[in-house]
Amino acid sequence: MSTIRRRLRTLVVPIAAVAAILGSGAWMLAQGQGVAGWGTGMTNGASYGMMGGGDFGGVDSSGAREPVIDLGGAREQAQLFATELRPGLTVGEVMQFDRQYYAELVEADGSLATEVLIDPLSGNVQLELGPARMWNTRYGMMARGGSDLRISGTEAQQIANEWLADQADGVGLTASTGDAFPGYYTLHTLSGGELDGMLSVNATSGEVWYHSWHGAFVEMSDAS
Repeated sequence: MSTIRRRLRTLVVPIAAVAAILGSGAWMLAQGQGVAGWGTGMTNGASYGMMGGGDFGGVDSSGAREPVIDLGGAREQAQLFATELRPGLTVGEVMQFDRQYYAELVEADGSLATEVLIDPLSGNVQLELGPARMWNTRYGMMARGGSDLRISGTEAQQIANEWLADQADGVGLTASTGDAFPGYYTLHTLSGGELDGMLSVNATSGEVWYHSWHGAFVEMSDAS
């Protein structure tokens, strides 16, 4: 892969981030879903959002919610949201970061559906920022009812590793095998073999989107 091509992939991320911020609210309203901002008040006193700054809006799971204090509570909240989104969806991998919880939603046939975030303070759940909203061809803003995977999982991992190697702060980071979502892959980033964060690779264009909104990784649990 040429240096120019890698730089183009890097540049496309901020552009897509701006589009997500501008488009998400309108799309949620068009779908008849509430728009809610989590706001500030995280444990470190900082607000966060798309590509590391600002509050963000999302799909607010219905009903009263309470703070989430562990992976089990995050799984329960994610399952409530999954059932509201589409009956038959279940929760797979759940991860805790210092800014929020993350969960994968799984179709009845075992394939991955989409990714969600769970706010630890309110328990509210929303579609994850970035790829889940912008690239997911089944549940995202550009949904077209299918999964266009022109790039293989092996190629996605190679693209992710080359992208990490080209980043000033990516020294020592590698990408694990990717999880295939409709239209894109999400891969864990590893430091010394230990989970550090995650990024996604568009399965059509090969663009890379780093999940910068999570903060530091804490712990995870697989589907029970």
